[in-house]
Amino acid sequence: MRQLISNGNPMEEIVGFSRAVRVGPYISVGGTAPVDACGNTVGVGDVFAQTTQCFEIIKAALEQAGSGLQDIVRTRVILTDIDNWKEAIEARKKYCIDSRPVDTIMAVTRFVNPEWLVEIEVDAVVADENE
Repeated sequence: MRQLISNGNPMEEIVGFSRAVRVGPYISVGGTAPVDACGNTVGVGDVFAQTTQCFEIIKAALEQAGSGLQDIVRTRVILTDIDNWKEAIEARKKYCIDSRPVDTIMAVTRFVNPEWLVEIEVDAVVADENE
Protein backbone atom coordinates (compact mmCIF):
# COMPACT_ATOMS: atom_id res chain seq x y z
CA MET A 1 0.00 0.00 0.00
CA ARG A 2 1.25 3.49 -0.91
CA GLN A 3 0.18 6.36 1.37
CA LEU A 4 0.78 9.94 0.26
CA ILE A 5 1.18 12.48 3.06
CA SER A 6 0.30 16.11 2.38
CA ASN A 7 0.52 19.16 4.60
CA GLY A 8 -1.43 21.41 2.23
CA ASN A 9 1.56 23.30 0.83
CA PRO A 10 0.35 24.76 -2.49
CA MET A 11 3.65 23.73 -4.11
CA GLU A 12 2.64 20.08 -3.71
CA GLU A 13 0.09 20.47 -6.52
CA ILE A 14 2.21 22.85 -8.62
CA VAL A 15 5.33 20.68 -8.56
CA GLY A 16 3.63 17.31 -8.08
CA PHE A 17 5.18 16.07 -4.85
CA SER A 18 4.12 14.79 -1.45
CA ARG A 19 5.51 15.91 1.91
CA ALA A 20 6.09 12.22 2.65
CA VAL A 21 5.35 8.83 1.16
CA ARG A 22 4.81 5.65 3.13
CA VAL A 23 5.11 2.24 1.49
CA GLY A 24 4.70 -0.56 4.01
CA PRO A 25 6.95 0.24 6.97
CA TYR A 26 9.12 2.68 4.98
CA ILE A 27 8.56 6.43 5.08
CA SER A 28 10.50 9.03 3.14
CA VAL A 29 10.09 12.70 3.96
CA GLY A 30 11.33 14.96 1.17
CA GLY A 31 13.36 18.12 1.44
CA THR A 32 11.56 20.07 4.13
CA ALA A 33 11.96 23.82 4.13
CA PRO A 34 11.54 26.18 7.10
CA VAL A 35 8.11 27.56 6.25
CA ASP A 36 4.90 28.23 8.13
CA ALA A 37 1.39 27.21 7.07
CA CYS A 38 1.18 30.21 4.71
CA GLY A 39 4.50 29.41 3.04
CA ASN A 40 6.44 32.20 4.75
CA THR A 41 10.00 31.55 5.86
CA VAL A 42 10.38 30.98 9.60
CA GLY A 43 13.53 32.25 11.32
CA VAL A 44 15.03 34.34 8.54
CA GLY A 45 18.79 34.40 9.14
CA ASP A 46 18.63 31.86 12.01
CA VAL A 47 19.78 28.33 11.16
CA PHE A 48 18.73 26.92 14.56
CA ALA A 49 15.18 28.29 14.22
CA GLN A 50 14.91 27.13 10.62
CA THR A 51 16.12 23.62 11.44
CA THR A 52 13.64 23.45 14.32
CA GLN A 53 10.80 24.46 11.97
CA CYS A 54 11.85 21.80 9.46
CA PHE A 55 11.76 19.13 12.15
CA GLU A 56 8.34 20.28 13.40
CA ILE A 57 6.99 19.80 9.86
CA ILE A 58 8.71 16.42 9.62
CA LYS A 59 7.34 15.34 12.99
CA ALA A 60 3.79 16.17 11.86
CA ALA A 61 4.26 14.29 8.57
CA LEU A 62 5.58 11.21 10.36
CA GLU A 63 2.67 11.27 12.80
CA GLN A 64 0.22 11.61 9.90
CA ALA A 65 1.87 8.49 8.40
CA GLY A 66 1.34 6.55 11.65
CA SER A 67 4.93 6.90 12.82
CA GLY A 68 7.03 9.28 14.86
CA LEU A 69 10.48 10.63 15.52
CA GLN A 70 11.47 7.32 17.14
CA ASP A 71 11.32 5.62 13.73
CA ILE A 72 13.80 7.93 11.94
CA VAL A 73 16.75 5.96 10.56
CA ARG A 74 18.42 8.60 8.34
CA THR A 75 18.60 12.38 8.26
CA ARG A 76 20.06 14.64 5.64
CA VAL A 77 20.88 18.19 6.73
CA ILE A 78 21.34 20.38 3.67
CA LEU A 79 22.79 23.84 4.28
CA THR A 80 23.67 26.82 2.14
CA ASP A 81 26.70 27.50 4.37
CA ILE A 82 28.50 24.46 5.76
CA ASP A 83 29.91 26.64 8.55
CA ASN A 84 26.41 26.65 10.07
CA TRP A 85 26.46 22.89 10.69
CA LYS A 86 26.83 23.15 14.49
CA GLU A 87 23.68 25.25 14.91
CA ALA A 88 21.72 22.90 12.64
CA ILE A 89 22.93 19.82 14.51
CA GLU A 90 22.07 21.36 17.89
CA ALA A 91 18.48 21.75 16.67
CA ARG A 92 18.48 18.27 15.05
CA LYS A 93 19.68 16.74 18.30
CA LYS A 94 16.43 17.74 20.08
CA TYR A 95 14.46 15.57 17.67
CA CYS A 96 16.87 12.68 17.09
CA ILE A 97 18.67 12.08 20.39
CA ASP A 98 16.71 8.91 21.17
CA SER A 99 16.57 7.36 17.69
CA ARG A 100 20.20 8.24 16.83
CA PRO A 101 19.79 7.90 13.06
CA VAL A 102 22.61 7.98 10.56
CA ASP A 103 23.22 11.48 9.28
CA THR A 104 24.59 13.30 6.28
CA ILE A 105 25.47 16.99 6.39
CA MET A 106 26.07 18.74 3.09
CA ALA A 107 26.06 22.17 1.51
CA VAL A 108 24.41 23.45 -1.65
CA THR A 109 24.76 26.78 -3.42
CA ARG A 110 21.19 27.86 -2.63
CA PHE A 111 17.57 26.77 -2.38
CA VAL A 112 14.55 27.91 -4.41
CA ASN A 113 13.91 30.57 -1.76
CA PRO A 114 17.13 32.44 -0.89
CA GLU A 115 15.85 33.03 2.69
CA TRP A 116 16.15 29.29 3.39
CA LEU A 117 19.44 28.37 5.03
CA VAL A 118 18.57 24.70 5.55
CA GLU A 119 16.36 21.90 4.31
CA ILE A 120 16.01 18.52 6.00
CA GLU A 121 15.17 15.09 4.58
CA VAL A 122 14.47 12.01 6.68
CA ASP A 123 13.79 8.34 6.15
CA ALA A 124 11.96 6.29 8.75
CA VAL A 125 11.08 2.64 9.21
CA VAL A 126 8.11 1.77 11.36
CA ALA A 127 9.28 -1.01 13.63
CA ASP A 128 7.22 -4.17 13.83
CA GLU A 129 5.81 -4.28 17.37
CA ASN A 130 6.54 -8.04 17.46
CA GLU A 131 10.29 -7.56 16.99
